[in-house]
Amino acid sequence: MGLFTALLTLPLAPVRGTVWIAEKIQEQAELELYDESAIQQQLAELAAARATGAYDEEEIERAEDMLIERLLELRNGQ
Repeated sequence: MGLFTALLTLPLAPVRGTVWIAEKIQEQAELELYDESAIQQQLAELAAARATGAYDEEEIERAEDMLIERLLELRNGQ
């Protein structure tokens, strides 16, 4: 039955491969999204941008809020 099933599902192999690749990309994106050191680095970059006046204060605050939320989610999830 294994050979018969393999032959019948062979046309679906590209789809399964695409789904597998998409799952791996999603896993990597989630790892990067919730990487504590990356979040802290981005917060430091925002502090530097605030010091130089490169961005509007409201934009910096919004970005900081999003990063802090991700950091809290990460720490509460552990």
